[in-house]
Amino acid sequence: MPHFNWLLGVAFVAASWVNAAPLKFELSDADRTAPFTARVSQEGNYRVTVTLGDAVAETKTTIKAELRRLMVADEIQTARSEIKRVSFIVNVRTPKIAAVKGIAAGEVRLKAPRETTQEAWAWDDAITLEFSNPRAVRTVEIEPVEVPTIFLLGDSTVCDQSKEPYNSWGQMLTRFFKPEVAIANHGESGETYRDSIGRRRLDKILSVMRPGDWLIMQFGHNDQKQIAAGSGGPFTTYQAEIKKHVDAVRARGGTPVIVSPMERRTFDEAGKVKPTLGDYAEAARRSARELGVAFIDLNAMSKPFYEALGPEKSARAFAAPGGKVDNTHHNNYGSYELAKCIVQAIREQKLPIAQYVVDDFKGFDPSHPDDPDAFAVPASGDFTNQRPLGDEANK
Repeated sequence: MPHFNWLLGVAFVAASWVNAAPLKFELSDADRTAPFTARVSQEGNYRVTVTLGDAVAETKTTIKAELRRLMVADEIQTARSEIKRVSFIVNVRTPKIAAVKGIAAGEVRLKAPRETTQEAWAWDDAITLEFSNPRAVRTVEIEPVEVPTIFLLGDSTVCDQSKEPYNSWGQMLTRFFKPEVAIANHGESGETYRDSIGRRRLDKILSVMRPGDWLIMQFGHNDQKQIAAGSGGPFTTYQAEIKKHVDAVRARGGTPVIVSPMERRTFDEAGKVKPTLGDYAEAARRSARELGVAFIDLNAMSKPFYEALGPEKSARAFAAPGGKVDNTHHNNYGSYELAKCIVQAIREQKLPIAQYVVDDFKGFDPSHPDDPDAFAVPASGDFTNQRPLGDEANK
């Protein structure tokens, strides 16, 4: 039976795993007062099945996991007395790095206090679920599974942002994949390819990567700041660091995918997006071509998306803490559309992971985005006016 932890504000379940047997929890009204968290015995991938429905009313429920990862279709609806079961895969990880061939034992260099407090749920030995309509939740079942893993690496536009109004395409990507593959987001705000190596995030991924797994990686926004510091550039260190990632992933039997950084929200007088990351997008493209790696040009896809909305309405795709628009970081709507860009590119290029894309994804044209007024994913409860970390946090 879950019990409420007042310090963390979550309902914890003490899970005793015997021979990795599935666990099933029946929730009472008292259990539905906070996010549901079940401890698990080890890191890895878990299939979570939630039973939804109400005997006396219709229900609409959105399910997020860990740090606000959208796990299933935007709203699951049930009629009065109707019961629905939905399943999805949650990846659980800890900072510890196990020693494997070529990788020394140790830990990821987490950022304190960000990753050790407000993002702690992303690194603990537990599964945390957030329900937009807790009263609709009847049961939660959890079982370990062996499925392929799609790892993500990137900066604040990729990582799991812990609080509204910020969100990333990495948090929305989970919604577009079937419960036959896991998404493991190892991105973090303010980081670069160099930080991925230095903070041992790449080592962490390599230590658990298996043949057949994937790594999708997108950096550039913070790498750009290395030019001013005299410590790098797009066609030198940036490309060299990409190669280190690609070579390391291939050595573990994984498949790398390079993504160019999406543009910022800046327009010229003609209503066209001004390029601010062109050199990094081109460097990513060249690296992919030279290394024979799949390439997703999110930089190119983001421009028609913003331009379709226009200079004013495009603000609806970006976070606006305290009413001031952040022209780099996206909100739930903007990140949802960018995740669709990633999925569309995966499908168009016929990458093997396209087989795991959900059946209800009908394709996406960034020049004809969804209407922000019709966007239905509800916001989570916690808000912040603090901008995600920049490169200066890594010095």
